[in-house]
Amino acid sequence: MEASNIDHSSKKASVVLKEKVGHVNVASTSHQKGATPATRNASGSPLASDLPTVRPYTAVKHNDKQSESSWWMKVSELLSRCGGGGSGKRGRRKSSLLPGNTQRHLRANDRKFNEQFKYADNFIKTSKYNIITFLPKNLFEQFQRLANFYFLVLMILQLIPWISSIVWYSTAIPLFFVLAFSAAKDAYDDIQRHRSDSQVNNRVSYVVKNGQLVEEKWMNVKVGDVIRMENDQFVAADLLLLSTSEPHGLCYIETAELDGETNLKARQALPETFEMGDKLSLISDFRGEIVCEAPNNRLNQFEGKLSFGSSTLPLDNDKMLLRGCVLRNTRWCYGVVVFAGKDTKLMMNSGKTKFKRTSLDRFLNILIMGIVLFLIAMCLMCTILCGVWEWTTGRHFTIYMDWDRTIVPKADEKSSQQIAIIAFLNFFSYIILLNTVVPISLYVSVEIIRFVHSMWINFDRAMYYKQADIPARARTTTLNEELGQVQYIFSDKTGTLTQNIMAFKKCSINGRSYGDLYGARGEIVEITEATKAIDFSRNKWYEPSFKFYDETLLEDTRKGLHEVTEFWRLLALCHTVMPERKNGKLEYQAQSPDEAALTSAARNFGFVFKSRTANTITIEVNGMEEHYDLLCILDFNNVRKRMSVIVRNASGDITLYCKGADTMIMER
Repeated sequence: MEASNIDHSSKKASVVLKEKVGHVNVASTSHQKGATPATRNASGSPLASDLPTVRPYTAVKHNDKQSESSWWMKVSELLSRCGGGGSGKRGRRKSSLLPGNTQRHLRANDRKFNEQFKYADNFIKTSKYNIITFLPKNLFEQFQRLANFYFLVLMILQLIPWISSIVWYSTAIPLFFVLAFSAAKDAYDDIQRHRSDSQVNNRVSYVVKNGQLVEEKWMNVKVGDVIRMENDQFVAADLLLLSTSEPHGLCYIETAELDGETNLKARQALPETFEMGDKLSLISDFRGEIVCEAPNNRLNQFEGKLSFGSSTLPLDNDKMLLRGCVLRNTRWCYGVVVFAGKDTKLMMNSGKTKFKRTSLDRFLNILIMGIVLFLIAMCLMCTILCGVWEWTTGRHFTIYMDWDRTIVPKADEKSSQQIAIIAFLNFFSYIILLNTVVPISLYVSVEIIRFVHSMWINFDRAMYYKQADIPARARTTTLNEELGQVQYIFSDKTGTLTQNIMAFKKCSINGRSYGDLYGARGEIVEITEATKAIDFSRNKWYEPSFKFYDETLLEDTRKGLHEVTEFWRLLALCHTVMPERKNGKLEYQAQSPDEAALTSAARNFGFVFKSRTANTITIEVNGMEEHYDLLCILDFNNVRKRMSVIVRNASGDITLYCKGADTMIMER
């Protein structure tokens, strides 16, 4: 066994280039993934086990039973060597649904049956108000601000003539303008939500009815309807995939609206339903019954079973298309609605629209509370001094200004009780007189600043993403100052708030290091921007952005050195990259940037990954296409820390390619 190391972006990986097991060739390489796999576990639970996932399409048919048994024994031996566990059973995993009322039961193409369960329709609502609820609800929210509540109480006190020397509208008019300005801004934000909801609810989808495609607005789609999706369309609801235009029932989706990931993910229909294709008569007559979990917010988990005819088939997340996904690289697909509207996983994760208070609002409430306490303290002091003055001096002035007998009925007695009543009433008079201690314009000023800041965000060229033609957009004018209150960022992986730029810099194959430049004396020469990179333009699939400087690797590749060519072949075959054609150019969609960098390096050195299906993969080596049967995929996970594929070439040789963390590969 020969071993060497790959040094890629400061991450080490190992290579085992050749090992003979009978007549089965084993080649493997590894690189440590720099990012968590794009499909995240929404519930946070650990991965189930270290056992490999053998996909339904990995089984290969043989005419001779003995040869099939012999073939599977070899594959099992390879699996055990790769550390994948080992079970010769190739059946589907059974689904275990939770008992009780945690299930949903529906029937495809049968609205009457499904209506008895009163499932939610596909109408969504993210707005907070309507015409009837706007005024009371908005006023309730605004009076949660302490300053607004304070001035409301002050206005009520001014309506009492015995304690007020200021007309009530002197407070009511400014308060009205404060409330009106905030209400207008909240109404503007909510109108935008209503427009967005209307735009989404009125999108058109095509529902299969009586053997025909009928246009339906999204809000009129019901649970159990079978709808047709076109390429680059948003998925209208949470669907069970039935059939697609691609071989083996595959389709590709982009989940950026759900988890922020822009790489494509594959979904596969059941073989039993994929046979319907786009035959509307068969799809319209389909009456499959689905029993599945109740609506929940777990994006990456789904359990259920599909029953039709005499078959009962397990369902998992790989059969589901969630609302908010975009169909890519697939001409069409059909799916049956399982969850609609507020029951979809997207809306379950959105939560209920509620009134949000910012850190500044909470701070202002505390500040206003302190000012009010200071005001009360001043008024108490004035009240005490008023009582003392009334007792010692003020009662002698009643000859000229008598006390109001409606308040002090026994004014002639001039006792301490009457003086206490007068002092108590004067306490509220002092509050009215000193009310300007609390600035009524404070919240208006803050709201104006927020509105202007939101406009600045919308017009900020420094926040414009030129590659995708996406400007920054403030979706609300009430929360923008929260951006300045962030102290800690808890990110699940790199790339969420940062940009991962991985570049293939070095590798070591069969003990020889490639990537460094050496001078005349044998010393390593520093690579700068002025250093001339290798010209890969002879390769029609080369990428102008790819830079590599050590020509010895290119020379050894063109010489056809076995270890070097096997190294590149491994990088071209062992991955989960999805190819995509855009404007005649070949582009790769990868789950991690380091995997994209390795596949891109193989492409520029003449080993071009061109296409894949459920059970085949095609690469181009120096202008000649090579086709491989993809027998098995053992996906990367955090327990195994490696990924493996088993392929069969045109000569019938079966090869296992494995890549992963150096600690997992070197020990093998």
